[in-house]
Amino acid sequence: MKNLMKNRIVIGLICIILSLVICFGLTPMFNNALKSKVSLVRVNAEIRKGDQITEKMLTTVEVGGYNLPGNVVYRMEDVVGRYANTDLYRGDYILESKLSDTPMLKNAYLSGLNGENLAISVSIKSFAAGLSGKLEAGDIVTLFASDVGDMRETLMLPELKYVEIIAATASSGADSDVQADAENGEEQELASTLTVLVAPEQARLLAELEQKGKIHAALVFRGDSTQARKFLEEQRKVLEELYVEEETETGETGTAEETEEPIVDGAEVNAGGQ
Repeated sequence: MKNLMKNRIVIGLICIILSLVICFGLTPMFNNALKSKVSLVRVNAEIRKGDQITEKMLTTVEVGGYNLPGNVVYRMEDVVGRYANTDLYRGDYILESKLSDTPMLKNAYLSGLNGENLAISVSIKSFAAGLSGKLEAGDIVTLFASDVGDMRETLMLPELKYVEIIAATASSGADSDVQADAENGEEQELASTLTVLVAPEQARLLAELEQKGKIHAALVFRGDSTQARKFLEEQRKVLEELYVEEETETGETGTAEETEEPIVDGAEVNAGGQ
């Protein structure tokens, strides 16, 4: 019984000591942290993605130092002259991850060309042909050709079953994603061309169809880039099969000069495009 009483007294003393530590030690420290102030940089005017940041766009404010992000920028000189990686709005804190030391490239999607594929633009000759202005970069589309040749045929060519759009561009030269950033109330232009990423064989075919027919785009897929790669890989295999067969036939029947004919000529269409 005495041991039980002693244990209770010890536990009680420990609880009293802990409460004193919390009240007179931890609590004041926590309150001081809440009350502490730091100066940091905040956005004073809207900054668009890619803009170079000037001092007029920023202001320095004093805020509570508790629970601030670890990469928040405190000094004005660490921001001025750098470039925004994303849109910033009045009142936003500046985070290091939202800044870049180099300007964003205009038409950056063209900087990824490596010599294997080509970027080529085709005209959208009607509102419907461009999916009513709804196509975006990254979409996978099938390109149809209509009014081809003397017979005015409509063709679905296996070479153009799955094609990646890298830009939809208005007649002014502005891409659709740039126009989407326009101020409210500003009328947006409809895309007049589609720029697609294609193999050389596809580019040659599109160049001829641009002159001898009308191109219509049908949306196949929009979404995860990994899934989009599967469509493009399937298209690559189709191209390999078509043009390996063509090279084999060329070797058997004559020289390349004898077998090179227009892909689209009157009512005749290359067997690979039927």
